[in-house]
Amino acid sequence: MKGLQNEQYLMMYIDQLQREVKLTKIPTRIVSLVPSQTELLVALGLEEAILGITKFCVHPSHLRKEKIVVGGTKKVNYEKIRSANPDIILCNKEENTKDIVEYLQEDFPVHVSNIFTINDALELIKQYGIIFTKENAAHQLVSQISKAQNSLVTAIARFKIKKVAYFIWKDPWIAVGNHTFINHVLHINRFINVFEHKDRYPEISLEEMKSLQEIDFILLSSEPYPFLEKHIAEVQRMNKKAKIILVDGEYFSWYGSRLVDAFSYFETLHKEISG
Repeated sequence: MKGLQNEQYLMMYIDQLQREVKLTKIPTRIVSLVPSQTELLVALGLEEAILGITKFCVHPSHLRKEKIVVGGTKKVNYEKIRSANPDIILCNKEENTKDIVEYLQEDFPVHVSNIFTINDALELIKQYGIIFTKENAAHQLVSQISKAQNSLVTAIARFKIKKVAYFIWKDPWIAVGNHTFINHVLHINRFINVFEHKDRYPEISLEEMKSLQEIDFILLSSEPYPFLEKHIAEVQRMNKKAKIILVDGEYFSWYGSRLVDAFSYFETLHKEISG
């Protein structure tokens, strides 16, 4: 153990869990345990500073060949992380476990994000800009995302509000409920989430699936469960009322630089389903 709490520190930041993150220098050795945040680092011009990532950090695709893969988001190889000797480790409350954060913070500075809204995502980008001295790049990215969001809101204002269910898993069937980033994104898209009365990621019974009435669309996400065309007919047999649509889950759930393109994707999606 390095006894980090006893070291001199030059900078102190507050992360999105209101935790103190104490740094002895500007971080140049980064381990990221969150796929969307890994992609964000690259967008901010920090690719060379990234030493370790997870096996789910698939964007950009070449990173897993060039960086140390330290495990998944829920289970990591602590020795691989320690061998990278990072200046900072980037985590997320939902993606990573409390045990991972508590264990790693004994040895290294750990920044934890907590994202429920677009504003939370923009705040994170600004925080990274300050921590890694990439303020200009962060400002430009925030401006791009804000402009793209405003464009979407204007473009879809003419479309009718639609009732949807958004599924992320099958066997058991798991939907998106309240207090999630995806639910917030559904709201931005003028979608009423029929499972918003349920918390987080509720398991939905087959009876509930069959009984859904007055629902316009059932959205099947590409992640974490890889829903495919073959699943459309399966869901349609359970609910004959709704139209079943495959959607790109990364655009609904990744809250980093992918948001730049997410809103144009949503605009295209609305045109297709309202055409």
